[in-house]
Amino acid sequence: MANHKQIARSSMQEPKVRLVKNHRPKRRFNSKVFIDRTIETTAIISLLITGFSGVGAMACWGLEVIETNANPNIIISGWEQQKNICLGAMLVSFSAFLGSSLVGASLSIQRDKF
Repeated sequence: MANHKQIARSSMQEPKVRLVKNHRPKRRFNSKVFIDRTIETTAIISLLITGFSGVGAMACWGLEVIETNANPNIIISGWEQQKNICLGAMLVSFSAFLGSSLVGASLSIQRDKF
């Protein structure tokens, strides 16, 4: 045996046979696993974005309150626009979470054949 290869020799009638130890089978693309992982990743990312946007909206809301109490003559605040952007991002990412959860649930119901 040399270099993980073995040469089996038998009588003169049979040809030489080589056995290779390092043979790996090819991995096939599994679309079900890909779809499941994509849905799971979408759900996790959308929940994270929802959380961070919620924290940003709360921070902008607090700064808006502080700015309003500090100078009552200012009517239009820059923090209000930032707060609305964060709340919009929260809404979009949470609806993405709900959508991916609904798609994942419907696919699992189809696979289970209820």
